[in-house]
Amino acid sequence: MLDLFDSPEQNEDNLPLISEAELSDAEVLVELKKIKEELKDKVVVLGHHYQQDDVISFADITGDSLQLAREAAKLKDIPYIIFCGVHFMAETADMLTSSSQKVILPDLRAGCSMADMAKRIDIDRAWKFMTSSTKEKIIPITYINCAATLKAFVGDNEGSICTSSNAEKMIQWALDRGDKLLFFPDQHLGRNTCFKMGIELKDMVVYNPNMLNGGLTAEQIDLAKVILWYGFCSVHQGFTPEQITAIKKKDPAMTVIVHPECNFEVTQAADDNGSTSYIIDKIERAPAGSKFAVGTEINLVNRLAHQFPDKTIVSLSPYQCLCTTMYRVRPRWLLASFRAIKENNPINIINVPEDIARSSLKALDRMLAVK
Repeated sequence: MLDLFDSPEQNEDNLPLISEAELSDAEVLVELKKIKEELKDKVVVLGHHYQQDDVISFADITGDSLQLAREAAKLKDIPYIIFCGVHFMAETADMLTSSSQKVILPDLRAGCSMADMAKRIDIDRAWKFMTSSTKEKIIPITYINCAATLKAFVGDNEGSICTSSNAEKMIQWALDRGDKLLFFPDQHLGRNTCFKMGIELKDMVVYNPNMLNGGLTAEQIDLAKVILWYGFCSVHQGFTPEQITAIKKKDPAMTVIVHPECNFEVTQAADDNGSTSYIIDKIERAPAGSKFAVGTEINLVNRLAHQFPDKTIVSLSPYQCLCTTMYRVRPRWLLASFRAIKENNPINIINVPEDIARSSLKALDRMLAVK
C-alpha cells in the first residue's frame, strides 16, 4: 500500500527523529515557520479540521475530506504535498495527483480505527455472499474513510465513494442505479442518511464481518434495501442521548448539533446534524449570542469557540472526544518532513500501487462528477 523511502532521520517505527533534546516545542514552531517560507514554492500543506491548532496554523488549505480531495486534485504544479490528516486521506491525495508529485504523511501511524473495521478480504467474502443471496442489483458505496483497496473494490463493482458532506447525493446516485445499497464502513452515517431519505429502519440490516455470513441469512439480504457494515467512529460513538438531555436541562436555549457519524439515537435527539463543513457553516451563520453544544471532535469544537467568541460553543460531551490517530501528526514530525524535502530525501511518501489507484479513481471520479 505504501512505499517508505527511509532516511537516517527515521527510526524503526518510520517516525522522523527530532527529539525534544534537539529542539523544544517552541523551537520546532520557529524553525517550521522559517522552512515553510523557504519551501513555499515546492510544498503545500493540507490540514484536516480535526488537527490540533499548532498543526493547522501551518496548513495552506484546511477542510473536511471532500474539500481536501478536491483541492489535492487542483495542485498540478506543486511537487510536494504534506497531508496533515490520516492515512486514507493521504492515499486519496496521492491518487488524485500526478506521478511526479509526492504526497507525504508526517506520521505513518496516523490511521483511522473506523477504516480498519473494513478489510478487503472481508468485503470480498461479504460481496460473494450478498450477490448469491439475491437477484437484485446491489450498488456498493464506501465512505471515504477507508483504505484504497476498498475504494478499488467499489470502483470495480459499479459503485462510488461518499463523504459525510455528500452522502445523501451519493446514496441516491447508487439507488438510481441499483435495487439495493451496500454501505461501508460506517454504519451510523449510512443509517442516519438513509433514514433522512425516507428509508425505514426495518429495511436496513447490519453485516458484522466477525460473524458467519455477517450474522445474516440469505433471506434477510434479499429483503433488505440497505446493507450496513458493522463499523463506527470511536470519537462520535462516544456521544449519547443522555448527554443531550443533561445539557438541555442545564440550558434549554442550547442548540445541539452533531455529526452523522453519531449513532441513530443521538442524531434523532439532537436539534440538527450534518457534516463537519455543515456544522462550521451553521455556527458561522448563526447570530451573535447563539449557543451550541457540538457533537464532534474536540479540536474542531475548541477552534470554533475561539473563532466565534460572540457565541457560546461547547462540546456535547463532558469528556475529551479526541481523534487520537489524527493527534499523532505533531509539529515536530511536520518539521522532519520539511527538512527531508529540503535535503532532497523525502520521507513517509504515500504511494498507492497503480492497479489499486486505477480502480479507485473510477470510484473517485464518479463521486467528483456528482454536483
